[in-house]
Amino acid sequence: MDTFVLLKFLAQLALPPASLAVGLVIAGVLALVGLRRPARLVAALAVAELLLLSLPPVADALMALLQNEARAAAKAAPACCYDAIVVLGGGIAPAVPPYVPEPDLTESADRIWQAARLYHRGVAPLVIASGGSPMAQAGGPMMKEAEAMRIFLTDLGVPAQAIVVEDRSINTIENIRNVRALVKDGRVALVTSASHMPRALRLARLAGLDVAAFPTDWWAPADTRASWQNWLPSVGALSVSSNALSEILAKTFDRRGASLAP
Repeated sequence: MDTFVLLKFLAQLALPPASLAVGLVIAGVLALVGLRRPARLVAALAVAELLLLSLPPVADALMALLQNEARAAAKAAPACCYDAIVVLGGGIAPAVPPYVPEPDLTESADRIWQAARLYHRGVAPLVIASGGSPMAQAGGPMMKEAEAMRIFLTDLGVPAQAIVVEDRSINTIENIRNVRALVKDGRVALVTSASHMPRALRLARLAGLDVAAFPTDWWAPADTRASWQNWLPSVGALSVSSNALSEILAKTFDRRGASLAP
């Protein structure tokens, strides 16, 4: 198991819903060996984490930490002109015939739309679609994500000759490393979700890329929702909280990006 897979696995275990299952299993073991008070504490903490992260105000606060940084970076980005628009994977799921015959847009599909809009605006003459597939790299038949992005970009009017497919990367560090090999010293307009932009931007700058931020896929603030929606736990808020925490933890503790330094 490589470091990337291990970190992903540990992050999944530390956050709901997996953390609830882990907490209850640990509590059950403690209860079986007679440690009933610690068992109750562990179970209560697991349930409390789930409920807390399911609250929209918590999701708002966690997401604001990331989106405020992305918004500041976007404000500082020159409107043009760049050598390439780089759109990071995560916005589309590749086709998996015969089960899923066509690529499937995800909640982060705004990334690809943003790249197409920037191209049509004349921000850069080239779009680099960066994203591979662990299954394809392991010899499976799955389409790679960059190829799925290419299909969607052409459907959005981006000429095929203006799209470069970078389909070997399976995480953000590899995205940045492989993009650097393609653009060298060129100016890059980086497109990814607002919550992902702070970490992606930090890695790009560690790699020495001449990069500017064009974030998308924003989480709407509390005042755009009905007041009652802001205080009831929801699956949507839990998903946002978990994603934001994953980004915050990775940005804070993942030191593998140091390998990108030129």
